[in-house]
This record gives sequence, structure tokens and C-alpha cells, in this order.
Amino acid sequence: MNTKKILGTIKAYIIITLGLLCYVLGWTIFLIPNNLVGGGVSGISSIILYAFGVPISVTYFAINIILLLIALKVLGKGFGVKTVYAIVAATLFFQFVPAFIPQDFIEEIAISNGKLLSAIFGGVLSGLGIGISFSQGGSTGGTDIVALMVAKYHNIAPGRMILYMDLVIIACSLLIPAKDITDAAGNVIGKETWGMRLATVLYGYMLIASCSQIVDMMVAGSRQSVQVYIFSREYEKIADIITKEMGRGVTVLTGEGWYTKQENKMLMVLIHKTETSKIHNLIKDIDRDAFISMAPVTGVWGRGFQQIGK
Repeated sequence: MNTKKILGTIKAYIIITLGLLCYVLGWTIFLIPNNLVGGGVSGISSIILYAFGVPISVTYFAINIILLLIALKVLGKGFGVKTVYAIVAATLFFQFVPAFIPQDFIEEIAISNGKLLSAIFGGVLSGLGIGISFSQGGSTGGTDIVALMVAKYHNIAPGRMILYMDLVIIACSLLIPAKDITDAAGNVIGKETWGMRLATVLYGYMLIASCSQIVDMMVAGSRQSVQVYIFSREYEKIADIITKEMGRGVTVLTGEGWYTKQENKMLMVLIHKTETSKIHNLIKDIDRDAFISMAPVTGVWGRGFQQIGK
């Protein structure tokens, strides 16, 4: 059991790392080169970058540490460990990943395609990264931490909570001083107009809309549960193996077949959708003639599933 637990923990951290890499790539390739402003701490850091030139990795790390200290009491030490790792890893990615991405590649895939497509692609890629991290109990830090703290006590989707906060953050980009506009030779030909700055805000709103949609899809998919009814003469063996191998509770119900007029037993189990293949294999190994009925459920709260909000 210790080995299984260790391997599970290693797997979770590997997946969180991949999610963080997706998140940082979304910013590094699509958003920052186009001077776009997104949400969260990364959005705040990008505003500070454009206004004062402070590296995004520095601001990102400093703000996240402050939020993390608050979250440790609310979300528990287990979450804190993963989030500390996520903050440090994302900071390092922000610092070093840009050096490995050729400028020609960024020019072709992001800048030359315009801010509109870059906002959409950047939002999808960063949302994918956030969703992957959430699915393993981690976070990309920042307002993600705030969203998870709110979700613990209120039935509000994390993506929606992030959306509300991001609307305010992106609007703050209007406070950035107007930049000089240069021609191909580098000569200053004017200043940014309010229309151009407002367009940047609108692109930012498109970015967070695509990001929050992906986050909700990822989180909902990882938490989706199903209700399983199992009819078998070997119900005792099946119940024992499900409890032992999957750690799921099993309820034994008594019924009567109308055709045979015989009393029989059936099992009712609630599992995550990702566990359906495993329960099928366990049942098949004991009774290939078992009858199984499976249906999705709207939500499951309690031990082994989502925590009941306070």
C-alpha cells in the first residue's frame, strides 16, 4: 500500500508539472509577445511587466507566496504542499522556458496571426494547464487558490469564480500608461489611443472566457460520477473485491424478480467515471454473467467525492 501511495503521489506531481508547463507556454507563446493581459496573478504580473519592466517570474512568485500563506489554513497542508510546488515550478518555467522557444516560432504562430487568435489559443492552453492541475488537487497559484477556497465553502464552479476576479484584473490594464507606437525602422510615430487600449481589454475578456470554459470542462470531467447497479449471484464476492480493490462503499439492496418471483440481491456503488473500466474488470473476473446498470449522477458529496460545502 505504501508503494502504491508513493507511485500515485509521483504520478500526481508529474501531471501537475505538465499542466503548469501548458499554462506557462500559453502565456509565453501567445499572450506576452502580443502584450495581452489575462487574469489571475499572471495577469497582474503582466500589467506590472508592461508598465515597469519587472520580470513576470518575480511578481508572480511574490504575490503567490502571500496568497499561499492565507490558503494554508483554509485548504489544508496537503493542498499547500502541492501548491508550493506549483508556485515554485511555474516561477521557474516563467523564468527559463522563454529562452528555449525560438523567436521565429513565436512570430509565426502568435504575432503574425494577430491578437484575436492569440487570445483564444493562449486562453485554451492556459485553461488546459489550470484544469490539469486542478484535477490532481493542485493549482497554478494566484486567483486559482482563491477560487478553490471559495469552492470549498460555496457551490460555485472554480472557472466561474476565476472569471469574476479576472474581469476586474483585466480592466485594470487601462491604468497602464499609453505606449509609443513605432514603425518597422523603430521610429516613434505616435501613442496608443484609448480605442487600442480598450481593444486589448476586450481581447483579455475573450481570453478568460475561453480559459474558464476549458477549466470547468476539465474539472467537471475529472469529478463526474456514475451510479452502478450490479445483479449477480456472486454479489458477496463482488462487494468484497470492490471494497478491497477500489476502496468504495457498497450498498446491498434486496429485490424480487417479477418473472421468477424469487428474492435476489443487488449492489449499488457510486464511483468516479474514470473508475468504470476498473469495476467492469473486477466484476468480469468473478461473474461474466452479471447484469450491470450504470447511469451518470448530477453530483456526489461525501467521503471519497466532493466535500460538502459549509
